[in-house]
Amino acid sequence: MGEQTYGIDPAVATQIARDVAEILGMGVETAIVIGGGNIFRGVAASARGMDRATADYMGMLATVINALALQDALEQQNVVTRVVTAIEMRSVAEPFIRRRAIRHLEKGRVVVFGGGTGNPYFSTDTAAALRAMEIKADVILKATKVDGIYDADPMVKTDATRFERISHGEVIKRGLSIMDTAAIALARENNIPIIVYSIHEKGGFGDILRGGGRCTVVADD
Repeated sequence: MGEQTYGIDPAVATQIARDVAEILGMGVETAIVIGGGNIFRGVAASARGMDRATADYMGMLATVINALALQDALEQQNVVTRVVTAIEMRSVAEPFIRRRAIRHLEKGRVVVFGGGTGNPYFSTDTAAALRAMEIKADVILKATKVDGIYDADPMVKTDATRFERISHGEVIKRGLSIMDTAAIALARENNIPIIVYSIHEKGGFGDILRGGGRCTVVADD
């Protein structure tokens, strides 16, 4: 969305694509689970009276729009990309088949997962944890507005303290809302670390994977 109030900023999509292209050049197999809040938020619509399941399905469709936009941006960076959706729409994307998605990654393609989990009442955070387990990912990187997990909202409390490292259990215990509890719990049960960093930091993706950058590592060991 960038600085816009709605929709897709092509410049932001291009920057994300460049960051992904950089780490692909490092030999890192990369899959992306994308949200849709810049277009439609199912939870917000539900709070205004819309049927929750209907609102969530609309949100899932918004993620597919974003997935196609990101695919276009990636392919402009000469990155071979496949959009894979939890809800079948064969004219624009492949249906999710776990072994096929893994094969795309093995061939050096970026896989963009759209449509969340395909079920209402589950967020794209939960979809990310689920897909990470299914493709046997080594780590989940949560790209967000801030450069890690803080003990309070840094947008509100200027003296909030950023954690360098924290356990999955402590995130849940403290109610730190960087990801849904279900997503954190899934990652903990399957021993998948989560790294939270800022999507606004140019080159931040590569910096994190090289062992630098500002971030918070969520891990139990």
